[in-house]
Amino acid sequence: MTWTVTMKSTSYTVALDSTERWLELKAWGPHGIEDGPSVFTNAGSVHFITDVDAAPVEYAPLGLRPFSGADVSVRGGSWWRFESASSDDDLRVTFVDEVAGLRAVLCYRPVPETDVLTRWVEFENTGSSTLEFDRLGSAGVCVPTVSGARLTYLTGQWSQEFTRRTVDLPAGGFRMESRFGVPGHAHVPWLAVQDSSGGPAFGVSLEWPGSWSIEADVEPSGLTRVRAGRLPSPGPVLLQPGTSLVTPAVALASSVDGLAGLASVWHDYDRVLAGSRWRRPRPVLYNSWEATGFDVRSEHQLELAKRAADLGVELFVVDDGWFTGRDDDTGGLGDWTPAEEAFGEFVDSVRELGLEFGLWVEPEAVSPKSRLYAEHPDWVYRIEGRPQTLIRNQLLLDLGLPEVVAFVKSTLDALLTAYPISYLKWDMNRPPTERGRPGSPDADLDAEHVAGYLAVLDHLRAAHPHVTIEACAGGGGRTDLATVARTDVVWPSDNTGPLDRLAIQDGFLLMHAPHLMSSWVTDSPGVFDPRPRSLRFRFVTAMAGVLGIGADLSKWAPEQHAEAASLVAVYKSIRDVVHHGVARVLADATQYTSEDGDTVVVLAWNTGELTGAPLVPGRSSRVRLDVCPSSSYVDEKGTRYSGAHLKYAGLPFDWTADHDADVVVLHRSE
Repeated sequence: MTWTVTMKSTSYTVALDSTERWLELKAWGPHGIEDGPSVFTNAGSVHFITDVDAAPVEYAPLGLRPFSGADVSVRGGSWWRFESASSDDDLRVTFVDEVAGLRAVLCYRPVPETDVLTRWVEFENTGSSTLEFDRLGSAGVCVPTVSGARLTYLTGQWSQEFTRRTVDLPAGGFRMESRFGVPGHAHVPWLAVQDSSGGPAFGVSLEWPGSWSIEADVEPSGLTRVRAGRLPSPGPVLLQPGTSLVTPAVALASSVDGLAGLASVWHDYDRVLAGSRWRRPRPVLYNSWEATGFDVRSEHQLELAKRAADLGVELFVVDDGWFTGRDDDTGGLGDWTPAEEAFGEFVDSVRELGLEFGLWVEPEAVSPKSRLYAEHPDWVYRIEGRPQTLIRNQLLLDLGLPEVVAFVKSTLDALLTAYPISYLKWDMNRPPTERGRPGSPDADLDAEHVAGYLAVLDHLRAAHPHVTIEACAGGGGRTDLATVARTDVVWPSDNTGPLDRLAIQDGFLLMHAPHLMSSWVTDSPGVFDPRPRSLRFRFVTAMAGVLGIGADLSKWAPEQHAEAASLVAVYKSIRDVVHHGVARVLADATQYTSEDGDTVVVLAWNTGELTGAPLVPGRSSRVRLDVCPSSSYVDEKGTRYSGAHLKYAGLPFDWTADHDADVVVLHRSE
């Protein structure tokens, strides 16, 4: 039996093996690729391993695939046989293990208007004994590499998130994971796979804001097999008789256009996840954190708001420090009451300037000095008889407890009801350490926290649909697909240094669309590349996504204010193309093409040495664009270019010490 799942321009074909014990991948790629001999089928003899170890298997338990990497491991072992299949809206293929009492349904869902396929597994305990899962993957998938794999992944640390790395893997394995209870700063649950020679790209992205793992192995046949799923942390995960569990979804994508085409597929998927919300304009914001820190006083904040309004800013966000007991980072978290009695009057004053109003919150955290902790010390993760570890002088609430979820919902409801707040920056600055809940030794704490977190976001979406939600976790520590499906903007990193930020944004745009990428103009130097850059450079960098300003505006000279105001106006004129068009990350530039193809916006930066001209012979720097070679394009100065010139010779830029970034808008002219 064979089934083909069809997406926008690609298809995914699977078939039952001849023994009816597992499912195999037969084809994955452009429409029609399934019509012919499979590039995945093993044509040789199998020695020293089992047949399923050598097969392009879709999902298998350790009992069936003992040597080459299983997707699920049940204590005591598990061996499956095919039971049934249905292929209405979703493809659902059911396998059973009567001895263990386990039913597993492999689920496949094509995402309309995209080339994304989502996969997950639904387990049911049909027996009389508790099942213990030591591994709980969501999917395994094969990529048709020939001479080894080229893996592109995103890694780093706090202030260096989304660093693009590539490794060629001729044989052996590769592994990324997070045990932080969030996706984390060190790795992102996203992976792109190509043949070592390049070519078509295949992508895996996990929809899970908890602990996770992605592994890739180049198997003896030359295929590369990727396994992705949540980590049973702490484990094992228990499944009681008569109960069910569902693994997180894994999104799969492919493009014949390499990494650039794959990025476009992921951008399309981000837009589908957001529904109509992605069309909603993301306002230019000002955030007061770098100007004031914890010293939040309404008079000073209002002075900053007036300066921001003069620049054309549309939203004023008060960051950490606005609530009771928050004089520094040792107190206040959990007691979400404004420190100033006249807070409402301050909010009204900001709005009278023509600005929307936003607030920073960290709903999952609690300070030991807070009233909340004094009243509910049992609401935090803890292990009886063991000391508690403070990170950033705070503890983490257990969102697996219904009463904690109810508290967070009611707290946010109260703020959003009492004040005209249109923007909420949700931060999360520490992972769980003593991951325990006295009295519940068998609880699946990671999954329960995720469920509570997503339940709060779902509640906010339903109860306060007008509020724009920004996802932040000490920077870019929580940027998974489950989070972006429920939020509007993502904070990629706390590092706003201009050259550092370019590297962060380069990786981010491989995984996510520009309308999600919040980026600020500040005066902060880079952490890793502190070379100074102009105010224009910082603005053009931040224009690559959702523009924000975080500098202390009271320290800017009048000429800086004037330049900033003009650049904010430029951004507003190109915002629709940046957020709604097709984005391409190029060398020292990012290109955005409008949905109708008639407008091309190029944001370009000089990150290296100058050419030396005019003192010595030198040529213009060039950025080759992804445009139609048979069309013509005219810039706003009236200069005409053929599409062939822009595509093969490139758009010229003459950089100087004072001119290190530029915005070029091209209009197609047939």
